[in-house]
Amino acid sequence: MTLGPGQLLRLTAAKAVSNTALRWIPFFLFVLEDAFDAKTTTLTLIIGLGEMAGLGTLLIGRALDQGRERVFLIASMVLVSGSGIIALGGSVFTFAASFLCVIGATSLVTVAGHTWISRRVDFARRGRAIGTFELSWASALLVGAPIIALAIDVFGWRGPFVMIAIGGALMAVVIAQLPDEPVDLMDVAVGAGDGPQPGRLTRRAMALIAMSAAIATTGLSTIVIVGTWLEDSFDVSTGEVGLTAMAFGLAELTASGSSARFSDQLGKARTTGAALVAVLVGLAVMVSADASFVVAIIGLALFFIGFEYSIVTSFSIVSEAAPLARGRALAANNAFGTLARGAGTIGSGYLFEAYGIAGPAVLSGLCAVLALCLLASGGRGQG
Repeated sequence: MTLGPGQLLRLTAAKAVSNTALRWIPFFLFVLEDAFDAKTTTLTLIIGLGEMAGLGTLLIGRALDQGRERVFLIASMVLVSGSGIIALGGSVFTFAASFLCVIGATSLVTVAGHTWISRRVDFARRGRAIGTFELSWASALLVGAPIIALAIDVFGWRGPFVMIAIGGALMAVVIAQLPDEPVDLMDVAVGAGDGPQPGRLTRRAMALIAMSAAIATTGLSTIVIVGTWLEDSFDVSTGEVGLTAMAFGLAELTASGSSARFSDQLGKARTTGAALVAVLVGLAVMVSADASFVVAIIGLALFFIGFEYSIVTSFSIVSEAAPLARGRALAANNAFGTLARGAGTIGSGYLFEAYGIAGPAVLSGLCAVLALCLLASGGRGQG
């Protein structure tokens, strides 16, 4: 089996819609606070608990190893569309149900997409393919965030949810056109070398899965309160938050593109470590920003670029952690990642209220250090 450019384009577009449904919420959390008459801690609690929906991917690993990625990709887009419809109910409870659907959708499209790509692209070139797929994460801010801001200004808080419902339905149709190819076990074993037996996740594989989960927590623990921090500390408007999110989307696009371009050449593990160091520097600059918006933006840019590069490249690393049980490894990676992100998100709301940006930044920094340690112990042999 091979991965055609048309397939990668469709997969990336579908994930872009799913990511937009997820990523606009932290930046415009203050809008939803007003819409639902809810506190920051209430919404971050919902977001954190909603992350647990990603644990469901533990149940689909075996099906992915049997070649059923297309089914889960279509299901993810149906969930995206449903999430937009449910949220229109206009209460904290419908928002919670909607967010559960979004997390489920994002988890499915990520795991199924990574498995689809990994089965068709050998490890030496996989960084480019997965990096391209993950450009969808950045495009959710670069393209999606300003559109969301415009929709809020014109139609109010319901505007984004209507757009998401329509986008998910359209992408379900697009994904349904992907070829439903039979699985060849030789494709699953590409690049296996002396890897583990089918279905087995080794200690090294679990260390790399934990590393990727720690990176995910590093990002979301701070990202979830970025919009609220900017609005509280620098009095930015909805439109300015949209433009800021767009700018960070451009920074993340650069990072994802760099992962696609350089991770295969310079070494996936080596460059992931360097990116995590950039995350730590960015967090330190953010904490020292005080009332300086310029310093805050510089710190955020370093943080976003480092996080985006490290998380995207970690997916490639994990995809080869268990070559004969790739679907299960990627499913476990997403499940444990959502569990860790959920805990980090819940904690970040309370830490922000108690300590300002320093609270979530310290939590993110500790997770980044943990990721570096796990990468050092499990990433040998991957550059």
